[in-house]
Amino acid sequence: MNNKRNVKGKSVLKLSPLVRQYVEASLSENTRRAYSNDLQHFLNWGGRIPSSPERVASYLAEHADKLSYGTLNRRVVAINRAHRAKKLSSPTQSDMVKATLHGIRRTKGRAQRRVRPTLLPQIQAMVKEARGMKGLRDKSLLLIGFSGAFRRSELVSIRVEDVQFVTEGIVIHIRRSKTDQAGQGRDIAIPTMRGRYCPVKALRDWLVLSEISGGALFRGVNRHGQVMNQGLSAQSVALIVKERIAAIGLDAKQFSGHSLRAGLVTSAAINGVSSWKICQQTGHKSDAVMQRYIRDSNLFISNPLEKIW
Repeated sequence: MNNKRNVKGKSVLKLSPLVRQYVEASLSENTRRAYSNDLQHFLNWGGRIPSSPERVASYLAEHADKLSYGTLNRRVVAINRAHRAKKLSSPTQSDMVKATLHGIRRTKGRAQRRVRPTLLPQIQAMVKEARGMKGLRDKSLLLIGFSGAFRRSELVSIRVEDVQFVTEGIVIHIRRSKTDQAGQGRDIAIPTMRGRYCPVKALRDWLVLSEISGGALFRGVNRHGQVMNQGLSAQSVALIVKERIAAIGLDAKQFSGHSLRAGLVTSAAINGVSSWKICQQTGHKSDAVMQRYIRDSNLFISNPLEKIW
């Protein structure tokens, strides 16, 4: 099969549909959507493909006070990919664009926003008054999200078929995650706990009441208490966390969907769980992030003021 075509006398390789399919599969859906939105923002501003280094640098400079360095850096990546996809020379590799981005980082850069973790007492307070179909959905989602230290995308991707009830509790299989784009998957164990806040019991109650037998585990619930066929989005997790955290009198702006994952890590660190065991639950490839949580949790332990005050 000849996959080449001639353009002005030059032989250019034409990708087959199968190759294109695998190329697209190299990025997650969320990543592809983010790059698409980033590129559209650049085009709406007045950018174009192909673009010049001067135009890209001007775009970055104009938005330096409006967007974070991380967002601008991602948009540079999107612009670069758009040029590469058309086999064009990318302006993002120029010294001008690199210097502009570096200058923004030095002058406008700021620490990455870190949300507050939802610790176990807060999780328990958030689900204490949960009632009805939606309340039971939220209770199981929050307890499972915390106990498994799941990312939002992982939590909403869980299917009923991925949950195995065993003697000790449940084992949830995550098919793909942010750090596992190859889709090797991993299993997370959540043991049965004593008391009314057991995540295993909450999940079982949700499955029984909702009568979900397959497909998306966590789904939308309409105002009539009817369970929808469509699974929740990652953004829905953040909204549920904010709604429930506000209900117990805390500032919802300080929390997000990531608060569940951060909450488990922080709680485990406070209670002396080793970093490698935490990583086993969270799926982190290294304990660099764990050390940050451990440092934060130890700020008031053996504080020097206790010895001198």
